[in-house]
Amino acid sequence: MPFIPHTEADVSEMLAAIGAPSIDALFDEIPANLRAAPLAGIPPGLNEMQVMQLMRARARQDGLPLCFIGAGAYDHFIPSAVWAIVTRGEFYSAYTPYQAEASQGTLQTIYEYQSMIAALTGMEVSNASLYDGATALAEAALMAVRTNRKSKSARILVPRAVNPHYRAVCASSASQQGLKFEDVAYDPASGQTARSALAAWDNEDVTAIVIQQPNFFGTLEDVDALTDWAHAKGALVIASVNPTSLALLKPPGQWGTKGADIAVGDGQPLGCPLSSGGPYFGFMTTRMEYVRQMPGRIVGRTVDLEGRPGFALTLQAREQHIRRGKATSNICTNQGLLMVAGTLYTALMGSEGLSRVARACMARSDELVKALTALPGVRAAFSGARFHEAVLLLDRPVAPVLQALAERGIEGGFDLGKHYPELGPALLVCATETRSTDDIALYASTLRDILQTARTA
Repeated sequence: MPFIPHTEADVSEMLAAIGAPSIDALFDEIPANLRAAPLAGIPPGLNEMQVMQLMRARARQDGLPLCFIGAGAYDHFIPSAVWAIVTRGEFYSAYTPYQAEASQGTLQTIYEYQSMIAALTGMEVSNASLYDGATALAEAALMAVRTNRKSKSARILVPRAVNPHYRAVCASSASQQGLKFEDVAYDPASGQTARSALAAWDNEDVTAIVIQQPNFFGTLEDVDALTDWAHAKGALVIASVNPTSLALLKPPGQWGTKGADIAVGDGQPLGCPLSSGGPYFGFMTTRMEYVRQMPGRIVGRTVDLEGRPGFALTLQAREQHIRRGKATSNICTNQGLLMVAGTLYTALMGSEGLSRVARACMARSDELVKALTALPGVRAAFSGARFHEAVLLLDRPVAPVLQALAERGIEGGFDLGKHYPELGPALLVCATETRSTDDIALYASTLRDILQTARTA
């Protein structure tokens, strides 16, 4: 809520100093027909206490449902220290550090973030974050075309097991720039992108392939085989990864013989709460040899003339800010506040804490799948190994079941029917470390009642 400290006397004094009769007179050059009329339906203004009371009342209307939805946004425990620090004024109201000498604290935070993300992904260099995981993937595809100059096709292979929202963003933001995104089928038994599915491109010019690990179904891909296939063809590998999973799984920098070339993902699992769709932050890392094609900002550590350590924006062309047509990308800022949260969360958790979270997610996911597939009319769709999500097949349409669960305080999962109609009535469910054995038992018993009621109706 904005705080304006000027009293009416202050305003009158300032107007008198500049010779203006009123604030409205400052805008007299705007024709009357262009001025906005008062907004209809806007209630009277409230003071701070009244606003807080109103927002709490509206928050209570949302309730506190048990969440078993994943699909790219995950309900993790966030230590209270994270947002207690993030909401300090130094971070909360700061903007992108154009003037490096005045922003050492912000720059150091970004540098620490870059170091941790590079270590987590096993790559050599990170930028200062992007908008979200979907736009990060689109930027990675554009970067791959700029980088892989031996390929003339601008063809990007995107498995259908990649998050459909990410695929849609790539198509809308990059296809108009000449990139061609081509679908790769998944194996209906395992949910993986099989090496055999790539046979159609064995003798074709391919610029890059996207590998999501774990994929949208929660299934683990054979990243080594896919990576080596791409590199044997001279194609680049773009990894799209869940950062929490990297505490246990092989990082993209170690995939196959050479490792992935670009790694991206959404940092939401790292300290960003579920909040009606965002905001989140995207991350991007790459090999040092490709760093000049990386979009966005990079912060480096250096020393001044007296040998004192300091931080500065580096490898940043002026075009990034003022000559947009010639820029590597039109990204001129980043989700800095969310990036700070991710930095604090990762630092507080440490490698051991992240590993415990990832192991707990896998254990809860297995527990959830076992509990739900024990019910009549529910079975697992795929046989492949998974992280903390799984696809379940129901014996009836998914939407009414999810509606009935929601009415009982359970967000039961993500209906895959719109994006994967070939699966039939398919439900994507997720369990993170925040779901207890009692939560899972409640979900299973509630689902049993709903299925039985519908069966006897």
